[in-house]
Amino acid sequence: MLASPAAANPFYAPPPPTDDAPIFSGDAELGFTHLSGNTNSQTLIGKSRLTWLTGDFIHSLRGEVRNVSKDGETSAEQYLVAGRERYDFNGPHYVFGFARWEKDRFAGYDQQLSVIGGYGRQLLEGSRHSLSLEAGPGYRNDRLRDADNEQLAVAYTALAYHWGFSDYADIEQEMSVEYTQQNITGRSLTALTARLNSRMSLRLSHEIKHNSQPPDDASERTDNTTSASLLYHW
Repeated sequence: MLASPAAANPFYAPPPPTDDAPIFSGDAELGFTHLSGNTNSQTLIGKSRLTWLTGDFIHSLRGEVRNVSKDGETSAEQYLVAGRERYDFNGPHYVFGFARWEKDRFAGYDQQLSVIGGYGRQLLEGSRHSLSLEAGPGYRNDRLRDADNEQLAVAYTALAYHWGFSDYADIEQEMSVEYTQQNITGRSLTALTARLNSRMSLRLSHEIKHNSQPPDDASERTDNTTSASLLYHW
């Protein structure tokens, strides 16, 4: 297969490692496009992740950056840093916790900080298919540009599905929903990854982030990102 479920590293519910999984692993993803002529634009998408194992714990850190400019003006600028812990019990049960910091220049927030924990269950765990569901409570601090900060209770649920349909390619589908009294935030990532060699892969992905009620100065309620990028795994 392209990678074990642990190496695939979905960002919502990472599956348990295989028996031969390394103690430390990571990946870096980079996508860049540049157009010149009648249209001058460039797009940069960078992602990185580090995962390490301690007994029954899985620790992970990740960072993401997106920047889009057209004719010298920035039209999208996003940053994300997150850390996650997962502890597996005997059987399909686990508990998790994560903290996430986000900054999106055009989403209406100066920045957002979320802390969430809860219970998860591994419904499928095999050489070809992996499926996990999780849910739990949390807290979010929304820092607004022209108003007081908002302190919000969060109800969170998510799923992660991995299908290794050949020895050289796989598909991942990840979704999460965060409910608060102010809005509902939904996230989705669909990714097709094909191995080029033992370290490099090509990834085609489509990401959606939807905020049901963003601040008044937000550009849109829904962000869509379709990208082709190179993925390096170690």
